[in-house]
Amino acid sequence: MILRAAVVVENGGPDSSSGGSRRGLGLGGDQILINGRRTAGKENEGNSQLSRIPANQVQYIEIIRGTSGELDVRGGSQVINIVLLEAESSAAIAYEINADHLHDGELKPGGRFSLTGQRGALDYLFSAESEPRWERRKGYENSFLADGTPNDYVSRVTTTDSQPLVFSANLGYEFGENDIAHINAQFENRDAPSIIERTIFNFVDVPRKDTVQFDDTNQISEFWEIGGDYEHTFANNARWKTLFILNKKEDDSTRERFNVDAKAREKDLFLANFNRYQERIIRSSYSFAFAGSQNIEVGIERAQTILDSSLQLGLLSDTRVVSQDFGGLSEVNNTNATVEELRYESFIIHNLQINSRMSLETTLIIETSEIAQSGDVSKKRDFDFIRPKVDYRFDLTPSLQFRATVEKNVSQLSFNDFTANTNSGDEDQNTIAGNPELRQEQSWRYDLNLEYRFNDDNGVISSNIYYHDLEDVIDRVDVSTLTTIQSANGNIGDGERYGLRLNGSLRLNFIGQPGILVTTGLNLGSSSVTDPFLGIDRRLSFFSNNRQGRGDYSLGFRHDMPERDINYGFTYRNSILDNNKVYDINRIESYNSDPFSILFVEYQGWEGMTLRFEATNPHESERCRVRLRYTGGTIATGVLSELEDSCSHTGEKYAIKIRGTF
Repeated sequence: MILRAAVVVENGGPDSSSGGSRRGLGLGGDQILINGRRTAGKENEGNSQLSRIPANQVQYIEIIRGTSGELDVRGGSQVINIVLLEAESSAAIAYEINADHLHDGELKPGGRFSLTGQRGALDYLFSAESEPRWERRKGYENSFLADGTPNDYVSRVTTTDSQPLVFSANLGYEFGENDIAHINAQFENRDAPSIIERTIFNFVDVPRKDTVQFDDTNQISEFWEIGGDYEHTFANNARWKTLFILNKKEDDSTRERFNVDAKAREKDLFLANFNRYQERIIRSSYSFAFAGSQNIEVGIERAQTILDSSLQLGLLSDTRVVSQDFGGLSEVNNTNATVEELRYESFIIHNLQINSRMSLETTLIIETSEIAQSGDVSKKRDFDFIRPKVDYRFDLTPSLQFRATVEKNVSQLSFNDFTANTNSGDEDQNTIAGNPELRQEQSWRYDLNLEYRFNDDNGVISSNIYYHDLEDVIDRVDVSTLTTIQSANGNIGDGERYGLRLNGSLRLNFIGQPGILVTTGLNLGSSSVTDPFLGIDRRLSFFSNNRQGRGDYSLGFRHDMPERDINYGFTYRNSILDNNKVYDINRIESYNSDPFSILFVEYQGWEGMTLRFEATNPHESERCRVRLRYTGGTIATGVLSELEDSCSHTGEKYAIKIRGTF
């Protein structure tokens, strides 16, 4: 058995940063510890290792609700510590072999293997996995003119053939009782070539002329990461620890679109986009205890982030010169850019155990950074931030905990927003503009949490009320030229976000069914910002950096029947509909989606082998969008020209998985 189903980690709230999206290494982030230590990685972190550790290598699992100077993760609402078995020499191999059957009849195999072990002072984990990501998305779009007259109907099928390949390695070595080092590495191949078959039925032209189009996109993507740490414990139990991360991700895509008729096909679009993203991070800290119940950690982090980007757009033209560098079409856009940020963080953390029931952790981060851009735009800017945080916890009873936090947060910018980039969400807009004036979004965050744990591990109920006071909100702004109306991500002013999150799990032991576990979740949220185009007060955009919507809810059920070696269950998730909107300079979009569900049944067979059947999205849930287009100006000054009603679905997926260890 693999550990994947053993623990569930609750993700952060709105605008939370985790994994590769978080700002540097930070003081929090990873909520999964292995033997009490965080993994020096962003993609290859503790969360990702859960699916690679065999359950028979786990001694026990700790759920840590308090805060302590001895933890490698600070300020997490809940920290999971996986404690592995200790032995002079041990090894285990975990495997999973699976096959996915898709709604279009495709059968795609996959699998993962991991080797975990210990030999003296060395512990190791090697893994390899290749999981199918085949997708055949069927969709349609109905278009109407402003007076309700039918404009066109688009039938669309998008096929993506992706099978990511991931190799990872984690090594740890204890040089003695007081010195330990770790090295972590990961390599991923994420190629995702895709084709789109599109038929456009035109209802305006007389006689009617339908169009058949074919899109061919070659998407090549690779990622690697190396991280490590060294820790020394002094005679007085003070600790010095240094971590580093090096990573690089390259995405290279080429899209060509053809108009197809009975005789031939004619290329009318060439779009090439290359992005190379690199991070180089080092963090060093020293922590020590004093006055019995207090602990201080001081340190510094240096992070260098670099994006190299290029974009070439070619279109069919009867008047312009053609070029083979633009797929045999005429050059329309040719941009190159390099964006680099060099950031330093100095931090101090004070941890105080006030008494046996109360703790207080205070953090102060002083950040300085420089962002330089070269290429089509040359610009250099300096930033300074002071980021305090206070985390107070009170165990009202052994089962009931109250927590309050106040934090100044600074978001991580997406460097792709600085430069021209592709737009896959709008077939009438091939590229989107960049904005070299973009600044980091800031916020003051206020959170109140109350958590109650039932006796004998029978469940938990947790609640969170939050309020975020936002500054320099990132959304779409007007960057139009004299000849083109266009927008880009930019800062639109102040805003606010607030809401309530409830989560619960209950084991039905009180009715004599300890094998049944029910989980529920409810997220209700709202927000407010002034729209830069309309001047109205509205919610934050659904697909901005503050993606939120109105909320969602979930229900989970699991029944373990050990006497029959069977367990089964389901997961159901749904979003609260309506008002999930995106406002752009010349269009307004509304998004809604059907519920999503997964059903499963598992059988524990011979020699611990597990056979699992999964049904994903059996009811073919759709995601839909209504788009209002405006011409002759912006959404404030133009006139409504078109309404597009679009839906698509990927269909159901059935999978068989065989898991085991030896």
